[in-house]
Amino acid sequence: MLHTDLIAPIPELLRRHAAARGSKVAYRDAQSSVTYAELLERTGKLAGHFADIGIAPGETVAIMLPNSVQWVESCLAIARAGAVSVPISYDATETEIAYRLSDANCRAVVTTGERGDLFARLQKNAANLSILIVTDRGTSAAKAHSYTKLLTTPPKSAPRDPSAIHEPAFILYTSGTTGRAKGVLLTVHGMLWVVAACWAPISGLSERDYVLSPLPLFHSYALNLSVLGILATGASEYIMEKFSTSEAIRLLKTEEFTYLPGVPTMFHYLLQAANNEKDLKISKLRLCMSAGAIMPATLNREFEGRFKVPLLDGYGITETSTMVTMNWPTGERVLGSCGFPVPGLAVRILDPANGHDVAPGKEGELIVRGPNVMPGYHNKPEETEKALRNGWYHTGDLAKSDENGFLTITGRLKELIIRGGQNIAPAEIEEVVNSFEAVLDCAVVGIPHEHLGEVPALFVVARPGRSVESEALLAHCRTHLSAYKVPHAVHPIKEIPRTGSGKIIRYKLRETLKV
Repeated sequence: MLHTDLIAPIPELLRRHAAARGSKVAYRDAQSSVTYAELLERTGKLAGHFADIGIAPGETVAIMLPNSVQWVESCLAIARAGAVSVPISYDATETEIAYRLSDANCRAVVTTGERGDLFARLQKNAANLSILIVTDRGTSAAKAHSYTKLLTTPPKSAPRDPSAIHEPAFILYTSGTTGRAKGVLLTVHGMLWVVAACWAPISGLSERDYVLSPLPLFHSYALNLSVLGILATGASEYIMEKFSTSEAIRLLKTEEFTYLPGVPTMFHYLLQAANNEKDLKISKLRLCMSAGAIMPATLNREFEGRFKVPLLDGYGITETSTMVTMNWPTGERVLGSCGFPVPGLAVRILDPANGHDVAPGKEGELIVRGPNVMPGYHNKPEETEKALRNGWYHTGDLAKSDENGFLTITGRLKELIIRGGQNIAPAEIEEVVNSFEAVLDCAVVGIPHEHLGEVPALFVVARPGRSVESEALLAHCRTHLSAYKVPHAVHPIKEIPRTGSGKIIRYKLRETLKV
């Protein structure tokens, strides 16, 4: 079951595929493409130059680029230089960028010319940041190194090409939906273990696949599947700079993609577009994958019915190098469930009150143990000790398992709404609301109540051309939910705020009620 050949140092994987399929396109975007042979050569040059300009083994290098071939090349080159990648969202605020650069003690950053001046400013508060590499012109920053020049001139040094795969190679910052973002330390071994135990055996990802990836590469899901998964299996991939419904539909219609990863929101919008385009056919697509947020059963059912393609839902988190559970394309599935634990992982569901394992059907906190669990949080020993106990990672996510072992994520401990002593998981309400015909998207948050402590407030996005009648929606909720779970109020909103991986940013919704 475990495809152990896929777990290898990044330089070894590059050499393997350059030899076996050198002329095959590995990654492409709207502007450029790179074959496996070119990828080996280009990342080697970059890694050599990184050593020449003073990036030492183990030092941290930030990547702040739009989704692109250059993003992938930079990431693999940093690994070949023996350094640690720190992916940062290209759309992050200056405050968020400054925090990550300082917290990770970044030595260098790879970015675009238009962001060069920003990093020159940020150097004042990032003591170790002294090397700036820009992928194009457009910066007045002094001593910026040209990415293009590094690729077109021979380096003095050879790439270090470390063989160790158990040392931290990436620092990925958590979404920060429940507090200040934490840097999660991840290893090449842990990340490729997920490819070898999940993506390859369960979803069948292989050299035969042509993947369309709209995922933000700075997230663990995309880094794992859309960067390292492609490299490990020898597949080909088209990288979208950003998800766009119309562009995704155009690409799916005009190119022979076989594999589409995404988050529930993306599949929601693709389904909406397909329903407005009755003759849409996508013949070569064999599989869609969803992770990053809870997939409503109604969306899963409607998408598969419209596209005639399996949409497999899984559950993953940054601290476990992504995937913990996954639905399989064969056998029975329980829609709304995130499937079975990935083979090789141990999972338990504990009663938060006493730490004992709960019975099937009962809700508790999910904990995980396996080769993909992080070594810890960067420079946060207390947070690490709290999250990792006796080898188990405590996810903070609430889950339940049925008699057959299918796991369902029901919410988060910190997102739990306690109304008059009764626990309410927002995801349970959201599942019901998403089945209401006029609703396109929704989110539930807890808001203070004078007598009950907290009550659920519902935010809804109406489908195009429709309106959501609050009373009809609440009546629908009363039909499907216990009285204490029915939302206290309905708030129309244009868009639900989400992270790049699709998670609801609930504190932003609470803030709208304080205005």
